[in-house]
Amino acid sequence: MEKILVPIDFSKKSEFASKMAARIAKESNSIVYLLHMIELPTGVVDMGAGSKFSIPESMLYLRKVRERMLEFKEKFFHKKTEVHHIIKLQQPHEGILEYADKIDADLIVMGSKGHSKFEEILIGSNTEKVVRTSKVPVIVVKRDNEKFRMRNLVFASSFKNEDKKAVFKKFLDFANHFKSEIHLLKVNTPSRFESTQEAKEKITNFIKDFDLPKYSINIYNDATINKGILNFSRDIDADLIALSTHGRSGLSHIFSASVTKTLSKKALKPILTIKV
Repeated sequence: MEKILVPIDFSKKSEFASKMAARIAKESNSIVYLLHMIELPTGVVDMGAGSKFSIPESMLYLRKVRERMLEFKEKFFHKKTEVHHIIKLQQPHEGILEYADKIDADLIVMGSKGHSKFEEILIGSNTEKVVRTSKVPVIVVKRDNEKFRMRNLVFASSFKNEDKKAVFKKFLDFANHFKSEIHLLKVNTPSRFESTQEAKEKITNFIKDFDLPKYSINIYNDATINKGILNFSRDIDADLIALSTHGRSGLSHIFSASVTKTLSKKALKPILTIKV
């Protein structure tokens, strides 16, 4: 992992994402790119008759944004970490994806949900759009965690088809930067039940072509897939939950269209989403 993109809007959620990115960058020796997207009012661009904005005002605004980005850099990132800051005038989710492609980012780290109009400039629906369409893995962060570590990583899947092996490879590329234990999780529900033996054989066949570090195979019974993932992750005190997503719906998981969306609302653990 060489490049981590962190979209920020200076909200608390952006702070949480920056702290997460700082920890990952320190462990993986990655370069961090702080990106702030500005959706300027028409008056800032078009200085025609009746404009409420002036060129000096817009220049002052941009200078203030740069100052805040430098404060973020100094506050949340180690001095030895290489950090770049970028300001772009564009729709947030489009600008984020385009810039990730431009720098060939390996990972995007974002806050999860805004609680004010200011926060909604970046997070909330824009996080959903980025997760849905990003070519690179995205970590969604919901809260601050001063004791965050990467010891226990959960990879939840149905372990069914070859497409998901590409997702698993990207997950391993991420996990291999840390001395983590990987917990492979298959959740059994009353409507989608497999015997423990069948499920273990399916997982074993799924991972046979991969060189895994320390790992465990887990079959967990629960009422629903999302409850199973949440409860298992709590039981082992997981540090991160990894799931695959589909471009056809915002935060949809391999099991159903609602699992990852539900998890993103309820799980306080960071969620690593990787597009199939």
